[in-house]
Amino acid sequence: MSLAELREEYRLGGLSEEELDPEPVALLERWLQDAVRAGLYDPTAMVLSTVSATGRPSSRMVLCKGLSEQGLDFFTNYSSRKGEELAGQPHVAVVFPWHPLQRQVRVEGTATRLSEAESDAYFATRPRESQLGAWASPQSKVVESREVLDRRYADAVARFGDGPVARPPYWGGFRIVPETFEFWQGRQGRLHDRFRYRWVATWGRWQSERLAP
Repeated sequence: MSLAELREEYRLGGLSEEELDPEPVALLERWLQDAVRAGLYDPTAMVLSTVSATGRPSSRMVLCKGLSEQGLDFFTNYSSRKGEELAGQPHVAVVFPWHPLQRQVRVEGTATRLSEAESDAYFATRPRESQLGAWASPQSKVVESREVLDRRYADAVARFGDGPVARPPYWGGFRIVPETFEFWQGRQGRLHDRFRYRWVATWGRWQSERLAP
């Protein structure tokens, strides 16, 4: 198999200036609804990139669990690699990779912690197994074996019994306050449609501009 010979032509549609919205979050919500209606697997999944104290980037998938004019919310273990990197360097980038729709959306901004009340409210909506898993997993840390992880989970089950599972103090949410958005729609011949939104503080609004593919 030659990787150089693998390619797709993008013919599903385009994105014009007339289809843009003055508010990029509104367009993102519309595209997200399209992804849900299309039955895409994990349509809220986004690639989150962070940077270490030494400038080394790292990326992983997280789920967007909140979207508003204030930003994009996700949740994690604050002691994980991404949590520790965000504590030292809050600038982040995310990508929604909606391949079947031949679309992607990029967002860059600054991550800030959600309030404890907001984290508590979301944690209460999680399946019980996921709540217990947050207690069992020392995320991103080395564990000796699967058996050790299973034992930690069993300990969490025993700890909470049939009662409610409290949110671990080291687990909670971040909100990405956006500074730029980019909407990408694949087009034939690699002449893709790309539009970037930038927040212009002096104008108090978003400015959109077309980028070359």
